[in-house]
Amino acid sequence: MIGVVRSLMELPKEKLVEMYRKMFEIRSFEEKVFELYAQNMVPGTIHLYAGEEAVAVGVCSNLRKNDYITSTHRGHGHCIAKGADPKKIMAEILGKKTGYCKGKGGSMHIADFSVGMLGATAVVGAGIPIAVGAGLSIKLRGTDQVVACFFGEGASNQGTFHEGINLAAIWKLPVLFICENNLYAMGTRQSRVMLIKNIADRAAAYGIPGVVVDGNDVLAVYEAAGKAVERARKGEGPTLIECKTYRHKGHSRIDPAKYRPREEVEEWLRKDPIKRFKEKLLKEKLLSEVEIQGIEMEVTNEIEKAVKFAVESPYPKPEEALEDVYA
Repeated sequence: MIGVVRSLMELPKEKLVEMYRKMFEIRSFEEKVFELYAQNMVPGTIHLYAGEEAVAVGVCSNLRKNDYITSTHRGHGHCIAKGADPKKIMAEILGKKTGYCKGKGGSMHIADFSVGMLGATAVVGAGIPIAVGAGLSIKLRGTDQVVACFFGEGASNQGTFHEGINLAAIWKLPVLFICENNLYAMGTRQSRVMLIKNIADRAAAYGIPGVVVDGNDVLAVYEAAGKAVERARKGEGPTLIECKTYRHKGHSRIDPAKYRPREEVEEWLRKDPIKRFKEKLLKEKLLSEVEIQGIEMEVTNEIEKAVKFAVESPYPKPEEALEDVYA
């Protein structure tokens, strides 16, 4: 684990406010999606990011608008952290024409190239070669952009993981490989399918840095990602960052997650990333209770507006089903 966490005092207040706002926005968004699904308003299924907010926000707070990210089936948080519009995300989840993919992609297939979000994908590990391709394009174009590639610990057993990291390493591509290790690939615990404790140890096989960080501490993630971004922009190649975290809900909306011990769940809930960050901000007197309440109220109103926009938006027409299909 990284032992030195960046001091709150080293960051501008505006940055801290934005980080807290984004984390609370992701949590509020996911809670609302969970509620709408229960009302039978969401076609298909959903994979909620609640509990892992510190990873997306900690990483994306280091990125520029023209930097890229690739995402997973659990991608709402990544989209929001990179600056995608919650209204369009919500509309897509509800299958509406005003969504990012005109209602045809749903929860697991959201993209917004205008903010560098190259897309979420339902295929485990599929975002890794996409990120490597984007990294190669950056190198060929000679820019100083970077790519942050998010994936789960289960994806690190896929061939795409090993092939992608190997190529990125030998070509020194500007890619951050961000493993969100929430301990379970669907219902299978990591210890049942791997003999290693840390995914980051696999970096040694490819000659790149491997870092393990507390994924529920947004400042620890921010610091680790910042070092990796700096290294990538200098042309020194990729870094594998493993963020130890925990999803609050089951794998998907229909999963009650009874395979997780109650004591384990309770322990991780006590390490809630938003609660921890809020306590730090208050302790250091960088934000007051009144200021935090104001942020939370603003975000709550924004999410309600996103729901209203999505609910009132039209569904795509049946004759539009084959539009924008290229294969």
